[in-house]
Amino acid sequence: MSKILKAAAQNLVKELSGLKFSDPVTHVYNPLDYAWTPHALYLDRYAQGKKKVLFLGMNPGPWGMAQTGVPFGEIESVSEWMGINTLVNQPENEHPKRPIQGFGCPRSEVSGKRLWGLFSEEFPDAEDFFRDHYVTNFCPLVWMGETGRNITPDKLLKAESAPVDIACRKHLATIIEQMQPEYLIGVGAFAEKQLQLVLKEFLPDYKAKVARILHPSPASPAANRGWAEAAMKQLKEIGCWA
Repeated sequence: MSKILKAAAQNLVKELSGLKFSDPVTHVYNPLDYAWTPHALYLDRYAQGKKKVLFLGMNPGPWGMAQTGVPFGEIESVSEWMGINTLVNQPENEHPKRPIQGFGCPRSEVSGKRLWGLFSEEFPDAEDFFRDHYVTNFCPLVWMGETGRNITPDKLLKAESAPVDIACRKHLATIIEQMQPEYLIGVGAFAEKQLQLVLKEFLPDYKAKVARILHPSPASPAANRGWAEAAMKQLKEIGCWA
């Protein structure tokens, strides 16, 4: 399976590589390109076999997947819990305020620390978690403005985001087809919407429960009031965790 998913990811890189974005976007990173080595390891180790639950994020954060190539890739979680720590190359046109330092980056991705912190607490052995679960992002691109601020996909011009969305939905459909999850869980409302659109456009006969959990971003006041407890409650209500 990982061969199919690696080929799909590399095809996604090709489809996104020629796209142009106007102001306020000044820099674009694609960690599936420069951080391919750790991402390929993530696929080889943890994307094997069918899964019960697929978690979908939006796109990489500057101190998580942008550094490690792993979705929500907070460095300690990827290095210590998943056992992935390897070479990361440099992106073209690197933003001076958003350097790529790979696994040597001293910053921590709060969203990733919260998400993988909950999963690793419930499953101390990563193999046990990934036996039935998988985490991916809808889009691999990171958009930044002149000051280095992060620009989320929903803030792009519609004409410029449309080809991104089409390529990413096609890629996500391949993941779902390969993993056959019973539960499709969006980490946040944006991701939940993409799951619904993918089923409608590419997999109209596919049967799965689509739901969402609170996004762990520190920009969310609700997440800052106890994200792990809120997410655990939602997962139990959805029915994918006992």
